[in-house]
Amino acid sequence: MGLTSRFKKSDTASDSEISEKRHQEQNTSSLVYDGTSSEEATTGTHTPAGTTHFQPAAKNHLKSYMGLTGRNLHLAISIVATNGFLLFGYDQGVMSGIITDPVFNAYFPATNGNSTVQGITTGIYEIGCLFGAIFILMFGEWLGRRRSCIIGGWVMIIGVVIQITAFTGHQPYVQFMVGRTITGVGNGINTSTIPTYQAECSKSSNRGLLICIEGATIAFGTMIAYWINYGSQFSDNESVHWRWPIAFQILFGLFLSVMMVFLPESPRWLLSRERYEEGESVLASLHGLESHHPEVQQQKAVILDSIRAAGEGASFKSLFTNGKTQHFRRMMIGCSSQLFQQIGGCNAVIYYLPVLLEENLGQSRKMALVIAAVNVTCYAIFSTSSWFLIERVGRRALFLWGTIGQCLAMVITFATLIPSGIKSDNTSPEAQQAAKGGVFGLFVFIIVFGATWLPLPWLYPAEVNPIKTRGKANAISTCTNWLFNFVVVMVTPIMTANIGWATYLVFAIINACFLPFVYFFYPETRKRSLEEIDIIFAKGYLEKTSYVTASRNLPLLDDKAVEDLANQYGLGDELRRDRHVSKEGAPDDLAQGSKSG
Repeated sequence: MGLTSRFKKSDTASDSEISEKRHQEQNTSSLVYDGTSSEEATTGTHTPAGTTHFQPAAKNHLKSYMGLTGRNLHLAISIVATNGFLLFGYDQGVMSGIITDPVFNAYFPATNGNSTVQGITTGIYEIGCLFGAIFILMFGEWLGRRRSCIIGGWVMIIGVVIQITAFTGHQPYVQFMVGRTITGVGNGINTSTIPTYQAECSKSSNRGLLICIEGATIAFGTMIAYWINYGSQFSDNESVHWRWPIAFQILFGLFLSVMMVFLPESPRWLLSRERYEEGESVLASLHGLESHHPEVQQQKAVILDSIRAAGEGASFKSLFTNGKTQHFRRMMIGCSSQLFQQIGGCNAVIYYLPVLLEENLGQSRKMALVIAAVNVTCYAIFSTSSWFLIERVGRRALFLWGTIGQCLAMVITFATLIPSGIKSDNTSPEAQQAAKGGVFGLFVFIIVFGATWLPLPWLYPAEVNPIKTRGKANAISTCTNWLFNFVVVMVTPIMTANIGWATYLVFAIINACFLPFVYFFYPETRKRSLEEIDIIFAKGYLEKTSYVTASRNLPLLDDKAVEDLANQYGLGDELRRDRHVSKEGAPDDLAQGSKSG
């Protein structure tokens, strides 16, 4: 009999039985039987003399981390994870106020007035992030979550130190670029690991919300970077203008790397490496219960079941199959959402808004920085609205209305810039006044983006891809995100320098092109279980109907109806595998969660 069958009764125990059992254990929590059986430890064992011997060793069964267990330990893990994404958001926004700073340009003459070099200087960070994500894809399972986070934090710190110690006479630009790439590698490691770590240490009911919270955290990190950029402009020490904002992120990196030393490893990773006692101990600490408690043992059994089921994973070849499972279509839907997030123009605003305000809209440097800081403050505030909207209005509605809002915002921006003759010194006062409408358009864009397209491309692929292929499909969608993140960051300054206001016309057209794709190819997944989503694609394929229509016409199903339809569509084996994994909540939902704004 295996571990699963040993604790099978726990799965069907009534609430009253569990409550009675917990009450019994609380009464004997300070007494643990001197033996090896969990059950004997709870109930005691009679000696031949008819007496029962216990040993006061209960504390050995509940290890604390920094003196924390249970809910407080979950909170500590969330704080450290949040700090990791604050670091990412900060580093994403810090170059926005530096790349055209006169002091920075004097120190690195190659960036002075050269839009191509400015794009490369900013975008090389994304290439580093891509390498970091690939590194975790290859070595993450060997390193473990905790060590990967520690390494990622220190790699980012090393990259920052290389950047801020660039001095004239020693190839400073080359050194700066190397440091920025290394910082990107560290960020790629962090953002590919932290979501997985947090998911594997959290309750499955919280994981969807965690994705939205992480997206908002990135926005708040970007906001911090913008305000520090603005404040540094008032220093009399010119090096502070660019060295201090870059160096400030070391605080986030130190907090991440040092605090992770005192936090537990992921219990799922420990159990997957057959380190059963350690995994059980961490589960006990996360539950705030002793290791022999039925809840801890049940969770351990469920995780082991999910590991065995997920072990029957897919090859990369299987990603390109269709049929009733539609693996390829579902992977492409997830990748397209990541693609659309990037090419819609979000990073043209996040990375370059101060540049656009100063060079294209004629604002002073300090005014450009303060307007940009207010813009990303709105971005951070409205990004929290997704926490409440995503389950109320659904994914499709947010995708569609977000696309419409972004398109209209870009239309406002380019239309109000046309009369001013962008970068022209001979425009009328009326035209210059009209150009201020471009600022309003960019505010509208970032508010809409924060509430819709910021979190959705990280949640939707995790839902739409089946458990069997989710890990590899999400890895490919993450690579799509970083590649096109780099492309947009690279080409935006070149576009604004050469075609001016038409840059925003291009983004308006691109956003308009999203609408038919989302409307015809993105099925609704709100309130759907993973098994129901499998049935939606099987139904669409076998009944020769649109998958959006299949989703709309399929009512919400209970477990019995899911099982009946799965058997009808020939998905019985897939259903059983998904149920094993989704009990624990497949960590690959967030496994490749490299975030991007």
